[in-house]
Amino acid sequence: MHDSSPPQPRILLAEDDLTLRRTVKLNFEREGWFVIEAENGKEALQLAKENHIDAAVLDVMMPKMDGLEVCQALRVEGSDLPVLFLTAKNEGTDRVEGLKAGGDDYLGKPFHLEELLLRVKRLVRLNGPASESVASVYRFGTECSIDFDAYQITTRDGEIKRITKREASLLRLLISRANQVVSREEILKIVWGYSALPKTRTIDNFIVAFRKYFESNPKKPEHFTSVRGVGYRFLVD
Repeated sequence: MHDSSPPQPRILLAEDDLTLRRTVKLNFEREGWFVIEAENGKEALQLAKENHIDAAVLDVMMPKMDGLEVCQALRVEGSDLPVLFLTAKNEGTDRVEGLKAGGDDYLGKPFHLEELLLRVKRLVRLNGPASESVASVYRFGTECSIDFDAYQITTRDGEIKRITKREASLLRLLISRANQVVSREEILKIVWGYSALPKTRTIDNFIVAFRKYFESNPKKPEHFTSVRGVGYRFLVD
């Protein structure tokens, strides 16, 4: 007999408090959901990349990477995974920061389990067939464009080139923060996922390449600029 029941939702639950994580997991499983657990942000990011997930519940304050950084890293890679943040902080400014990081919902601790279940159910619906992403192409300047899905760019000279996944991730991060300075530390955490930061020359080499691709004069960049001692900025009119 053909089973027409809907597939079992897969939920990523990232929470460093073991007691709370076990309680939430138990209640999720009672709803018929499959739960993938993480005890820190770095583990959560890796599990989100390696598994099909329908929704993620991320504690904001976690070791190695916090929940906001995990969500930012996923968005930089083009993931539209619905994310709910759990946090002991529940001020309006904290909710705004969560939304800026790419989150879909925000629930302060302590919370009612029934409310958490209802909110996650809504997120799972958000990730249904109607929310499938389309090709993401960003254009700027006169000829420049970036196709994030195809990992392909059109340079200022009209030349089509392939780029790496990491190049695409860094471009997406800088463009998502257009006209804002993004620190080296933040770039390395979000794009590289490092807990121990490498030499900043790593990023410099990528920026030099972007200038060759997109700037009319790479030595006097108009789009991919650096702020000495702080980080990098993508400028757009």
